[in-house]
Amino acid sequence: MRAPACETDIYSTSGARAAISRQELVEAIARVSRQDRAAFELVYAATSAKLYGIIIHILGRRDVADDVLQEVYIRVWQRASEFDPGRASPITWLATIARNRALDEIKRKAMRSLDDCPEVFHLASSDSPLDDYEQDEARRRLQSCLDLLGPEKKDVVLQAYYYGMTRKEIAMRIGRPVSTVKTLLRRSLAELKGYLGE
Repeated sequence: MRAPACETDIYSTSGARAAISRQELVEAIARVSRQDRAAFELVYAATSAKLYGIIIHILGRRDVADDVLQEVYIRVWQRASEFDPGRASPITWLATIARNRALDEIKRKAMRSLDDCPEVFHLASSDSPLDDYEQDEARRRLQSCLDLLGPEKKDVVLQAYYYGMTRKEIAMRIGRPVSTVKTLLRRSLAELKGYLGE
């Protein structure tokens, strides 16, 4: 299913015969803002396949994507009154909600194993109170060093190594090419290692 290029294009549902024009979708979202359940079902039927595709592309996991899609449509139900057809097409507005929700989900994922400089982030675990204190000190030192990187570099490092985002996902989020993200990460980690004295 593709986004329309003009008013006469059709949003098709996956596996169904129903179709809806862009203008009909605009009107359906307006009715959803007035809590019209039939309009909501129409919006869902016409757009869920596309939004699911966006979410799957970002997350890569169908089990999580199912839950995120449900949350997207809860937001659509709650925020339909915020849609302005003068600012964006309905599918663009819906896709933005889906993309942002999927990226928010990435932030909640556990930190992935480090592939560039694992020693920068490695803090051994122990039951010893003294070791816990030393780990807290190491974390504070790491945080101070991260603050020295500058906002953009710090943000990219955290997205990659704390939130577990891929280079491509970071590039989409900050609006930069993947090659620029890779360069930023490489330079940031080298700078961080310098601050940490490693």
